[in-house]
Amino acid sequence: MTAVLPDAYTVRPPKLEDAQAVLELVSAYNTSIVGFADYTLDDAQDELSEPGFEPETDGWLVFDDGRLVGYGSVFGKGDHRQLDLDVVTMDPVVERFLLDRINRRAAELATQHGHQAVQVDIVNYQADKARQERLAGYGFERGTIFHRMRIDHDGAVPAPEVPAGVTVRRGAPDEASRRAAHDVLNASFAGQFGFSPRSFEEWQDAHESFSAFDWSQLTLLEIEGETVAMRTSTNQFVEDENCGYIGHLGVLEKARGKGLAKFLLRDQFALDAAAGRSGTILHVDTNNPTPALGVYLSVGMQATLVMEVWRREVTAA
Repeated sequence: MTAVLPDAYTVRPPKLEDAQAVLELVSAYNTSIVGFADYTLDDAQDELSEPGFEPETDGWLVFDDGRLVGYGSVFGKGDHRQLDLDVVTMDPVVERFLLDRINRRAAELATQHGHQAVQVDIVNYQADKARQERLAGYGFERGTIFHRMRIDHDGAVPAPEVPAGVTVRRGAPDEASRRAAHDVLNASFAGQFGFSPRSFEEWQDAHESFSAFDWSQLTLLEIEGETVAMRTSTNQFVEDENCGYIGHLGVLEKARGKGLAKFLLRDQFALDAAAGRSGTILHVDTNNPTPALGVYLSVGMQATLVMEVWRREVTAA
């Protein structure tokens, strides 16, 4: 049954100028669930301006007498077989309305990209038990659980020794180094939950539009001239937690077991500590086919927040 909003409510697509209102809405919801905003104005602006996001068709703002009470969006990467959706509101009626709109748009996107069906994913704080029940009622199933991992830095952190036979390349000023990183990313993350391979151009554009990233924050590891591991870091958590953030860390299967992941982690810890950061953060899928969680725990990281990804299938329109 399609949800109907009260007559006084209005709906329109989001604009970049709405970022402050979206920030206030998301911060209020997050604070009510986990006790802190977990969102910044840069986060809102980046989301509303990400290349590939079409606000006129893929975003919705719901207002009650001029006050923003709901925000929803749907976003696809690569071949659009998997779509990420976001719904933020305190009102279950508005939530149902936004999910209805997103469901219809997801069906249209499936048709546009030649798929009989697509998977749609939504992230939920594990602490929001009421929303878990509602998502289940909407036909979603829990897909996986992500842990936000963190290690605190109390003073300087020694730089790790570079593994034997490994060359460290810092920064990616040229297309060749960026393409090498992109290739390792797609190969090392293939098959992981929610990962959608993107073309090099799409991946590069997304990074260049992200305010918390620049290419000096990409590190490559080479063995005998071949790039076998990569790490991207960003300033995404600097404003609110004064922490560095590891966005992606990937090692080719043939190069695993050589200590490359632990080196890249400890190297980032040292860099963040030297920059005066209070800690380093990353997210890990607890169902990761690689032993990633164990690696992060082994270097001293601990889980600070638990999030679930809920998934459902939407058939083409």
